[in-house]
Amino acid sequence: MVNRKELDPESSAQAAFGARLRSTREARGWRQEDLSVHMGISSGHISGVETARKMPSLHFAKAADQALGLAGTVATFERQWREMQHGSLLEGFPEYVSYEGRAEEVRLFEVGLIPGPLQTREYAAAIEAGHVRRGAIAAEHAAERVEFLIERQAAFVRNPPPLVIVVLDESCIRRTIGGHDVMDAQLCQLLEFAEQSNTSLQVAPYAMGELRPFNRSVNLLTLSDRSVVAYVESQTQGYLERDLASVRPLVRAYHQLQTSALSQAESVAMISEVRKGTP
Repeated sequence: MVNRKELDPESSAQAAFGARLRSTREARGWRQEDLSVHMGISSGHISGVETARKMPSLHFAKAADQALGLAGTVATFERQWREMQHGSLLEGFPEYVSYEGRAEEVRLFEVGLIPGPLQTREYAAAIEAGHVRRGAIAAEHAAERVEFLIERQAAFVRNPPPLVIVVLDESCIRRTIGGHDVMDAQLCQLLEFAEQSNTSLQVAPYAMGELRPFNRSVNLLTLSDRSVVAYVESQTQGYLERDLASVRPLVRAYHQLQTSALSQAESVAMISEVRKGTP
């Protein structure tokens, strides 16, 4: 009898992925060789994922969904992979992204970093490279995260396009990510974003001081039925909120933020000055 390695799904997200893949495969009466044929991935690699010796990739997760008939459902391996990659910090984030891709209005506020939908590929890659250097993730996963971001951005290109309203804390445009050239291109992209007919861009200057209502990133989505979904991140957690009683104060605070922030013209002028290296 083949020596079978049993996994504790509670021990890690990777073990949970492998254990679920194995149980789903076995529920169909498939051997690893059978799943290999349907996925187009070697049985040895599948074995490595099932025993948590190999980390699954985004391509692997999508292939498993297609092979096992899970594509398009709420319980995909792709969703589990995305949750595994982002960890507890971004709990609820994959579900938020699914709403974002069909929202009519998107309102974003960010501190310290340009928000994902506005990032250039190079800026995003520089952020992930920092995670790799700190040992937080592997290089292959950094590349997959960047590709996930590009896929997320592609969902904004639709007809009609969503209204995208962004307020950036001043720290977002003054914190250099990836060096001068990468940051210059990123600031240039912000200026191009501000010129679009379906966008609004404002900077919340340091001078706002205590009037700035948020100290963490806030995302607000208005859906086609006019309901609002909120996603808020702290340093250690992410929260997806649909309850009106919880969302309404965030919407009100966002309006206050817009009132106190620089106008779009003033914001564009500040970004242009930062590009030139002036204070």
